[in-house]
Amino acid sequence: MLKEVEQAPSPLDDPSMLENPYPLYHLLRSTDPVHWWESLKVWVLTRYADVVSALHDPQMSTERILPELEMLPPTQREAQRPQYESLARQMAFVDPPEHTRLRGLVNKAFTPRAVEALRSRVQRIVDDLLDAVQEQGEMDVIRDLAYPLPTTVIASMFGCPPEDHLRLKKWSNDFAQLFDVRELTPEESAERMRNLDEFTDYFRYHASERRKNPKDDIMSALVAAEEEGQRLNAEELYANCVLIVFAGHETTTNLIGNGLLALLRHPEQMQMLKDDSSLIPGAVEEMLRYDSPVQFAGRMAKEDMELGGKRILKGQNILQVLGAANRDPARFPDPDRFDITRKDNRHLAFGYSAHFCLGAPLARQEGQIAFTTMLRRMPDLRLLVENPPRRENLSLRGLQSLPVAF
Repeated sequence: MLKEVEQAPSPLDDPSMLENPYPLYHLLRSTDPVHWWESLKVWVLTRYADVVSALHDPQMSTERILPELEMLPPTQREAQRPQYESLARQMAFVDPPEHTRLRGLVNKAFTPRAVEALRSRVQRIVDDLLDAVQEQGEMDVIRDLAYPLPTTVIASMFGCPPEDHLRLKKWSNDFAQLFDVRELTPEESAERMRNLDEFTDYFRYHASERRKNPKDDIMSALVAAEEEGQRLNAEELYANCVLIVFAGHETTTNLIGNGLLALLRHPEQMQMLKDDSSLIPGAVEEMLRYDSPVQFAGRMAKEDMELGGKRILKGQNILQVLGAANRDPARFPDPDRFDITRKDNRHLAFGYSAHFCLGAPLARQEGQIAFTTMLRRMPDLRLLVENPPRRENLSLRGLQSLPVAF
């Protein structure tokens, strides 16, 4: 007989989640792998097989933004309806066939071949950023490399001028708060929505400029797609520019920070990379698995269903914990061990199935070039702070700063 929802407190409410969620993930996976998180009113999946199944299941919908809007208090609901409707147009929150149509319009910019053509540009950016700190003998890896590298790359792909990069980063940081599983206060939510308006208006303005003066960039390609066959309407264009610019640097920033911290805490693995740079690609995959930059993926049940002996009701939200799936011992032997030579490392850090991360090839390339260059130019990297501060975000796991000396 299926179990009804239990009203017990969730281990996921523990404050230690921010610093180290993995013991709590292990606890849930072994005791309650399909878990009801009462404070957030969401089902939580922690087994690799369940997460893969949910990400692939057509009965698990990504179109959950507008249902969440209807759950807000009436005044807040009407005030924020335009922003929620904009979010609902982003390809991350639509199902096929609409998702297929939207993704197809930008996919060519992120194919492995297209990304490979960016290699020399990415290398120049990394070199310039490290040149700026080389003589100092120390740096904050987040501030001096992990933030500006992907921001500069994705902004240049969109044709955004360098003087706008700081604004784009600020808007992206605010936008990231909308993806945290923890609930915002009405005041925080209103502020984030105002920032989303500014973010969207930025692309509204630049899209109008591209209509008059097209360039060789992603934004011009999307404008052309809008004009040449109604494949993309104007509001979809602006909404997805916001999403792509945000996502284009978020994963890489956290990958570089989390990955370097793991290396610094495992000096034998660091030494292996110094001795053999051909291990870098596999090391980046292990960094993505070991401390995943994106911890959660969300879905909503289209129909009543059964999962792991629990009754999932139509309209209930389901949280797939990518970070827990990537530490599942049923899939990864000795999963808490950081091993840059790990084989068969099919992690879920970039998601799975139709919504697999569009920018995965670019994030991988940026990470590989960043680590290769740092280890070559700064072979004596060492931590200056034993426990670098974490970002206040459970969904997007990263560091606020990472001070190192070399």
